[in-house]
Amino acid sequence: QVQLMESGGGLVQSGGSLRLSCAASGNILMFKKMGWYRQAPGKQRELVALITVGSIGSRTNYSDSVKGRFTISRDIAKNTVYLEMNSLEPEDTAVYNCNGEDLLRRNYWGQGTQVTVSS
Repeated sequence: QVQLMESGGGLVQSGGSLRLSCAASGNILMFKKMGWYRQAPGKQRELVALITVGSIGSRTNYSDSVKGRFTISRDIAKNTVYLEMNSLEPEDTAVYNCNGEDLLRRNYWGQGTQVTVSS
């Protein structure tokens, strides 16, 4: 079974940047969708960025809270999906999880990586 592993989290000051990586143990082309979710203490899990692969290419979607600041991308050769996060705010503090959904709608999750933004 394919496993996902996140990395790149850490502590950063407000206004700073981080890049999260999600490395798959197999070929990420098996996933129709790959996304980044986050969950802050006491809050529901939120989908922040999604990349969906279709017959004519891929498209990306972002939550309103991160639009214009976060960018999701993938490197097929490295079987890795990235989340570039800029202009970070304390409200972005959360555990970030990578998710992959295959053609049978089975979901795969990583263990998560903590992002902490200090004010």
